[in-house]
Amino acid sequence: MIFADLFFLFLFLPVCLLCYYQASRLKTRNLILIIFSLIFYAWGEPLWVFLLIFSAFFNWFMALQLEKFKDELPGKILLAVALCVDLGFLFVFKYTGFFVETINAIFRTGIPVPSIRLPIGISFFTFQAISYVLDVYWETVPAQKKFRHFLLYLSFFPQLIAGPIVRYSDVEKELTKRRVTPQDFYEGSTRVVIGLTKKVLLANNLYTIVENFFGNGITGLSTLGTWYTVIIYSMYVYFDFSGYSDMAIGMGRLFGFHFNENFNYPFITSSIAEFWRRWHISLGSFFRDYLLYVPIFGKRRQYLNLFLVWFCTGMWHGASWNYILWGLYYGFWIFFEQKLGKKAMKKWPVWFKHLYSLFLIVIGFGIFYFEDFGQLGQFFLNITGISMIVNHSGFADPVTWSSLLNNLFLIALGVVACLPVLPRIRTWFHDNRDTRIFKIGKISWVVICGVALVICSIALVDATNNPFLYWRF
Repeated sequence: MIFADLFFLFLFLPVCLLCYYQASRLKTRNLILIIFSLIFYAWGEPLWVFLLIFSAFFNWFMALQLEKFKDELPGKILLAVALCVDLGFLFVFKYTGFFVETINAIFRTGIPVPSIRLPIGISFFTFQAISYVLDVYWETVPAQKKFRHFLLYLSFFPQLIAGPIVRYSDVEKELTKRRVTPQDFYEGSTRVVIGLTKKVLLANNLYTIVENFFGNGITGLSTLGTWYTVIIYSMYVYFDFSGYSDMAIGMGRLFGFHFNENFNYPFITSSIAEFWRRWHISLGSFFRDYLLYVPIFGKRRQYLNLFLVWFCTGMWHGASWNYILWGLYYGFWIFFEQKLGKKAMKKWPVWFKHLYSLFLIVIGFGIFYFEDFGQLGQFFLNITGISMIVNHSGFADPVTWSSLLNNLFLIALGVVACLPVLPRIRTWFHDNRDTRIFKIGKISWVVICGVALVICSIALVDATNNPFLYWRF
């Protein structure tokens, strides 16, 4: 089951909300959320829902034992067992085929490559479980005594499939005590519509352009066409993933949960380090808190840990070498910025810092897209213009110009949506002391969201499948 689907929007979610608000006791409400969350996951993964339940029970039980032993030797052994089991599941389901293929390629062996279906969302709920176990071991949070509360934390359907990665500490109190105010419902419902709009009206249409240019290989594609498409792809990934996060955060508010932001307008960045403080914030903070400062190599070694973090960041995204290269690519540029120093970068003109950052980010998305290294090599030949010599391709081509002109409104809308323009306008209305202006802002925003919901619903009528990109990670 996916969010950008009429069945989910107009049946599953409303029925869940109706059942939730019909119940008066929080215990019953939590039970309702657990039932609907397991149905949500089992809808597409009827078998793997048992893996989810097992993961929840295993980590809940191990955390209780860890709290008993704490810094004693049995506690360290239990922590190692918990991490090995969690990471073991992730390795088996996500990376077994990748490692067998790599071994076959290097040693020219013929080991059969296992075909294991990847459980949806395993990267997200496994990392949530790991963060909880480590927090209990480090005594950051107390172990949850009731399994049903922990099961709700791990399986809660808004953030189950594609994040954000929610820390137990962020929702610990809300699991047992929360209320939904009219402001929560207003903010939550409008946030859901914003996310849906990003996905249906922007991401889906931008991806059509990407498929037209990159879908059948890029040999012969012009230099301008390659730059045009990879920029479009960068915006597509942002709207697709941030749209999902918006919907998850909004639905959390509808049930009284307050999740942290996962995106903060990353394309206005002036450095690569800042970009990653704005992009997929929950993943970046996870690796920062649980890997960057941990003495992996006997003691904390700043740069070894830095590249380990970015190796893992790439590896987390998928079982393919281009993702590892993509992670190390960002690790290198963050290393470069650290060695250069903040004082030196402050001397750069603002426009140059933005241009430098966007240039590297867009190239990074090209590495992210091409899993085939032959096509990735062709991508670099194209963007550097070398393909004009090697393949005799042109700098520009009529198809690119035609696509740019035909999609000019969509692209312009996408660029505006990448900037914090609309939030500032909305804030000006909502924070205005003039009651009349405040009411106009409130009503206008509800009308805009209502119209957007209708347009998205019409667009979804003929849509057969609208999966979010990060479902497969």
